[in-house]
Amino acid sequence: MKIYTRTGDKGKTRIIGNDVLYKSAQRIESYGTIDELNSLVGVVIADLSDKAKILKNELEEIQQLLFDCGTDLAISPKDQKHEFIFKDEDGAVDWLEKKIDDYTAKVPSIQKFILPGGSKTAANLHLARTVTRRAEREIVALMQDEPINEDVLKFINRLSDYFFAAARYSNVLDGVEDIQYRNSKPVFR
Repeated sequence: MKIYTRTGDKGKTRIIGNDVLYKSAQRIESYGTIDELNSLVGVVIADLSDKAKILKNELEEIQQLLFDCGTDLAISPKDQKHEFIFKDEDGAVDWLEKKIDDYTAKVPSIQKFILPGGSKTAANLHLARTVTRRAEREIVALMQDEPINEDVLKFINRLSDYFFAAARYSNVLDGVEDIQYRNSKPVFR
């Protein structure tokens, strides 16, 4: 099997449903950013500190879910053959919320913004958070023009919160304190 199609030689790609779009199309930007995020989660996993390795299985599950999200974003709105595979009824958003609540209970409370960073694991998780936010913006831009699986948007929105909570928790695991943004007024109560 060849992995190249030569369609991209003219700046285009084929999506699920056989539509051919320019690689700059908003749909391509959306699932391309999800693909980038999924790769970044792979980097996070590869660089987990010894103490943060307890996050490995859940991060791999997130990668699986991100692949589902990307697949759904790659489906042409005209396609009648393929159904969305990411469904919130499977409990992914609830699962993330439980993780967020669990990790938030295990870290010192904060009232001010913190700087992204700390341990290497935490810094990578903060980077994943910001790429997740960009993916969310790309998906919102897409949904303003075309229908999407709205469960994907909900999951991606919650995922950035998960990465924030996981970053803070990994700092606790590694014995590294969060650094407050010096000019922050109290924002969390």
